[in-house]
Amino acid sequence: MKLSPPTQRRLANFRANRRGYYSLWIFLTLFGISLFAEFLANDKPIVMQLDGRLMMPIFVTYTENELGGQFSTEAKYEDPFVQQLILDRGGWMLWPPIRYNYNTIDWFIDEPVPAPPSARHWLGTDDGARDVVARLLYGFRLSVAFGLALTIIASIIGIAAGAVQGYYGGLVDLIGQRIIEVWAGLPMLFLLIILSSMIEPGVGWLLGLLVLFSWMTLVSVVRAEFLRTRNFDHVRAARALGVDSRKIMVKHVLPNAMVATLTYLPFILNGSITTLTALDFLGFGLPPGSPSLGELLAQGKSNIQSPWLGLTGFITLAVMLTLLIFIGEAVRDAFDPRRSPAIE
Repeated sequence: MKLSPPTQRRLANFRANRRGYYSLWIFLTLFGISLFAEFLANDKPIVMQLDGRLMMPIFVTYTENELGGQFSTEAKYEDPFVQQLILDRGGWMLWPPIRYNYNTIDWFIDEPVPAPPSARHWLGTDDGARDVVARLLYGFRLSVAFGLALTIIASIIGIAAGAVQGYYGGLVDLIGQRIIEVWAGLPMLFLLIILSSMIEPGVGWLLGLLVLFSWMTLVSVVRAEFLRTRNFDHVRAARALGVDSRKIMVKHVLPNAMVATLTYLPFILNGSITTLTALDFLGFGLPPGSPSLGELLAQGKSNIQSPWLGLTGFITLAVMLTLLIFIGEAVRDAFDPRRSPAIE
């Protein structure tokens, strides 16, 4: 499929911004690696063979009875007794590079926790004897996935609200602006803390609460574009021909508004991840025990004598947010009509 000349120009502008272009690939590579966290950090073998049968513990739950043990509960593969059961029956196991899940407690560690980095734990452990690398890998995936979900949902609501205000104008726009002014004046952080203390914490609840206060970011941008574009000749002609208003908004006005909107999305994603990290750091975010960059920073604050905790969380967050800022700058340059690919 051949791309249109404006799209080709935008892609060329994006590639011309080397910092943003390479940042995108680095970010996608890191996020892609985190998507396979179960294969990289897990307290269960990826695959094993027992009595001539291939088994995949990361997908299927096997009881200790099935492995030759005495209990009917799920087998604990990190237990040396269970490992010996498998080996005694001529079996073998293929382990992930990191033999710990994000919530795996290392009961066999021989030093006080938080334990410093070692060959057993590459970035040490937290104060619950859980491997920092495993929690970092799962926490990075959760933070980015949560941020993407929040960005997409909030952007859809914000674009719809701004489109209605800008297209219809008049009383609709006036009422919408007053509602947004009142809603934007509410103390978001305090309300989130109050609601989080009243409701049992969960990813769905937290996402819903943040969406309530995040959808206003794009309203002003989309509203301004719709106010400007609704008086274009082709829009007025479509309205005169009796074309449905929703069709005009989607096909004739929204594409113009999306140019300005897309430049904001990386920065909105950046803010979404920062908000989640801040709430987790304060203890009002994800449920206790969830892999979280904010919780890792909080542990670094509580355990000053273990600097690897705070440094790991800080460096990870700094690198992730810096990459997103560079990507956002490249997207902004790509949609800037005044720039050409030859201009750096």
